[in-house]
Amino acid sequence: MLDMKLIRHETEQVKERLATRGVAPEEVDALVADDAKRRELLVQTEELKAHRNTVSDQIGLKKRQKEDASEVIAEMQKVSATIKELDEQVTALDKQIQDRALHFPNLPNKTIPVGPDEDSNREERQWGEIPTFDFTPKAHFEIGEELGILDFERGAKVSGARFVYYVGQGARLERAVYNFMLDEHQKEGYKEMITPYLVKDEAMYGTGQYPKFMDDAYRVGTNDEMTLIPTAEVPLTNYFREEVIDADKLPYSVTALSPAFRQEAGSAGRDTRGLIRMHQFNKVEMVKFTKPEDSYQALEDMTVNAENLLKKLNLPYHVITLSTGDMGFSAAKTYDVEVWMPQQNIYREISSVSNTEAFQARRARIQYRDENGKLQFVHTLNGSGLAVGRTVAAILENYQNQDGTVTIPEVLRPYFGADKIVPEDSL
Repeated sequence: MLDMKLIRHETEQVKERLATRGVAPEEVDALVADDAKRRELLVQTEELKAHRNTVSDQIGLKKRQKEDASEVIAEMQKVSATIKELDEQVTALDKQIQDRALHFPNLPNKTIPVGPDEDSNREERQWGEIPTFDFTPKAHFEIGEELGILDFERGAKVSGARFVYYVGQGARLERAVYNFMLDEHQKEGYKEMITPYLVKDEAMYGTGQYPKFMDDAYRVGTNDEMTLIPTAEVPLTNYFREEVIDADKLPYSVTALSPAFRQEAGSAGRDTRGLIRMHQFNKVEMVKFTKPEDSYQALEDMTVNAENLLKKLNLPYHVITLSTGDMGFSAAKTYDVEVWMPQQNIYREISSVSNTEAFQARRARIQYRDENGKLQFVHTLNGSGLAVGRTVAAILENYQNQDGTVTIPEVLRPYFGADKIVPEDSL
C-alpha cells in the first residue's frame, strides 16, 4: 500500500509514476478528494465534540444550581445526532479510501524502463554457453514422457489439465533439485522454514495478491475464508505481520520449499503442455526483511543468489529488468532471471526477484524502531530460488542426449544418486 501522506503532498508525481503502470490520473484524484473530504469531516466532528464537552460541563453546573437545562440538553441531543451522522460518513469514507488504495500498485523505481509490456524490458547480462546439438532437441515434456518420468495424461485424468505425476527418476530429480537449492540458500545465510500452505485473507492482502488477483487463487473453506498459497512469499512475509522486528535482526533472510497453487485465470492457451505453467508446482522461495537504506543492495544480492544456482547447474541464462508495464503489482523493481530452453530457442523465466520497498510492510504493518526509537516500516523483498518444475524442464532440455537419456548436472549427482536418467519401466 502506498503512503497516503506521499499521495497527498506529491500528488502530481504520484500520478505521473502510477500512469506508467496503467493507473488513470483520475483514480488518484478521486482518492485525494476522498481523503480531503474525510479530513474535513474529522475537523467538523472534533469541533462539535469539543463544543459538546464544554456545554456538558455547563449543563452539569446548571443542574447543580437547580437551573432549567432542558433547552441546552435538547440542543446537545441535536449536536450528538450530527456527530453520529458525521462519524458514519467518516467510516464510509475510510472504507472507500481503503478500497481505492488497495487497488493501486506500487510506485515504480525511477531506474527501471518505462513501457507497456515485456517488449520494454531491459537485458542486464547473459551467462553461459548456449548448447548446440547434433540432433533436433526435444521439448522437456516429450523427453519426460518418453523416459516414463512425467505423466501428464494421468495427471489430467485425476486432477484436470496442467497437473502432472512425477514418476520414479522424475520424482528423484525434482527432490534432488529442491534439496540442492535449500542447501545452497542455507549456505548463503537464509533460515529454512516450512510454512502453512493455507493462509487467511489478511495474509493475501498483506502481500498484495488480494484484492486484485483473487480470481487467480484457489479459495477453500465453507465461506472461502482460506486460500491455498500461490507462493511461499505469502506465509514467509506475513511471519512478522503486525509485529515490530528488532532492528538488530535486520536484514532477516528466510527460505522455504512449498507447493504453489495458481488458477492461472489470465493465461488461457499459454504453455498448455509441460511444466512451465502448472496449477500446482513446487518452488523454493527467498524472502528478506531489511532497513530501507539496505533494500536495493539486498535486491542485487538475492538476484546473485538465484543466478548462482543456475551457474552451479551450468544452465545458460540472462537477467532482465522488468518494465513498468510488465512488473508485478507489489514490486518497485524486479529482475527476472530467464533460463535458456533449447527446444523453443528462447529464454524463459525461472526466477523473479523483487524489492517491494515498504509496500507490503505497510499493508501487513511490519515495522522496526530506528536509531531514534521511531517506528519505521521495513522493506520486504522476495524471489524464486528457483521455480523447481521449470528447473527440471531446463535440465531435461539442456542435458538431453541423442539416445534419449538425460545427463544429470554434476552438482546434482550426490542428491540424485546417478549420473544419467534412463528410460523407466512402463507401469
